Amino acid sequence: MRVVTDVTALDREFDYLVPEGVGPLRVGDLVRVDLHHRRVRAWVVGEAEPGDDLKPILAGRGLGPPGDLVELSQWAAQRWASTRVRFLRAASPSRIVRDLPVVPPAPDLRGPVTRLPPAGVVEVAPTTDPLELVLAAYRSTRRPGASLLVLVPTDAWAQRLRGRLERRGVPTASGEEWERARAGWPVVVGTRGAAFAPIGDLAGAVVIDADDDGYVSSAAPTWNALEVVRERARRAGASWWATASVMDPVLAAAATSRVDRLADGWPRIEVVDRRRADPHDGVLSRAALEAAHRSLAGDEPIAVAVLHPRLGRGRLLACATCGELQRCAVCGLAEREVGASLQCDDAHEPREKFCRSCGATRVRAVRSGVTTLVRDVSAQLGQPVSEVTSQTPLDAPLARVVVGTESLWGRVRRAALVVVADFDEYLLAPRATARRDALRALARAGRLVGGRAEGWGRIIVQTRRGDDPVVAAAQRGDLTAVREEDVQVARDLGLAPYGATALLYGEGVAEFAAVLDTSRVILRGDGVRTEVHASDVATLVAELRAHPRPPGLRVAVE
Repeated sequence: MRVVTDVTALDREFDYLVPEGVGPLRVGDLVRVDLHHRRVRAWVVGEAEPGDDLKPILAGRGLGPPGDLVELSQWAAQRWASTRVRFLRAASPSRIVRDLPVVPPAPDLRGPVTRLPPAGVVEVAPTTDPLELVLAAYRSTRRPGASLLVLVPTDAWAQRLRGRLERRGVPTASGEEWERARAGWPVVVGTRGAAFAPIGDLAGAVVIDADDDGYVSSAAPTWNALEVVRERARRAGASWWATASVMDPVLAAAATSRVDRLADGWPRIEVVDRRRADPHDGVLSRAALEAAHRSLAGDEPIAVAVLHPRLGRGRLLACATCGELQRCAVCGLAEREVGASLQCDDAHEPREKFCRSCGATRVRAVRSGVTTLVRDVSAQLGQPVSEVTSQTPLDAPLARVVVGTESLWGRVRRAALVVVADFDEYLLAPRATARRDALRALARAGRLVGGRAEGWGRIIVQTRRGDDPVVAAAQRGDLTAVREEDVQVARDLGLAPYGATALLYGEGVAEFAAVLDTSRVILRGDGVRTEVHASDVATLVAELRAHPRPPGLRVAVE
């Protein structure tokens, strides 16, 4: 048999002899082999020609991923310029599995049948309940022995969805229950890793909130769960659906439909322009303060949630006289103090400290850390305030007023009022996805307060850019103009899906970049972090894999 060993540095196949007492073996099965006098785990990936000098397989190690996932691992390694081992590990059990449980029957659900949208990406409002789509996909793809794969962004969401499906009589396995997924449970629900769930017969797939960053691995290889699911469905001849509220150009290219009355599912958003605010007002504007007191008078367990974009030191500078943010005239991003001058991160146009709007020479930082914000909000409201960050224990009790980073989305299910303390931190962030990140934050906040049609909560956005088109689009509940502009920018710059990009970082970046063929790819960077651009993914990956990589080099392909 031909095997791939569980050694990341050896991205190649080896031939071994199957001795008596071991086997029969199938593609995907796990075995133990002798590799240079080391006993290592390996996956069977195919048959090999007999040979007299082949080493014997030492032992069988039970079931592994089905054969189609073994083939998919080769595609994924090629797509993200990585090794098969990383993806085979994701599809394999954490312990030895020799027997599989008996699969319960897939029930025929009764009740009204929801019309299933065309396969592809469906634009939905933030507050749209995805359960009906999942049930409709289950009904349309149900067949004996086959499984519907459902991906959601977080473990807590997956647990809730599994509970709702079980209460309707649908046998459901989690993405971590390897044996159930391998046996062919009717529905498998999980997070990003479940894209490689060992389903032998894929009936269909649903990806909820496909615009969530959690579906993309943050470490190299930077694989994307939605793209893996799409490829699995294509190979299996199965239908797939994905939902998204804020579409990037890749999702927009695959969009097929949108829900009815989309704007009604967006929250009510009130914008407070703080350019002319009284500096004695505090971190919460007068409008936000009044709304917070009204919410505290109600009976919601969480009355007020104040969102701070992220931890860290302050970045944004505003004129102390007119309140205008100090932005670069070339790129429009926020400027910061560098010695006695102001400049953006790319130093496009360094200048003296003065306001472009009114000419005043005094600027001040307009952002504080989360801990400072907790103190100030508590002082303004006269209420105890809970701080919520990624370090906050999940079982920590919360006060009726919470202040935190985006970790709020995983801790708070409902609130009467959400205040975005400084929305400009999103709008002026120094990254290409800043506008979409801002809209995604409002979409997540909308789930806490409900859609405008429900009318039981709202969002207050504090900004010094009250006329920003992103804010206006969110207020209308129609992101068409923003999406079309993003698509045009992607076309002009050759970004995905109209081009391909990889980031080189770690050790040996300059050495590796120097051998790349600049007639096929374009390089941008400083030798420490370098971007590689190509006209398509195939060209990009072929060039990256054509040269040996220095030890310590990391390659992140979009």
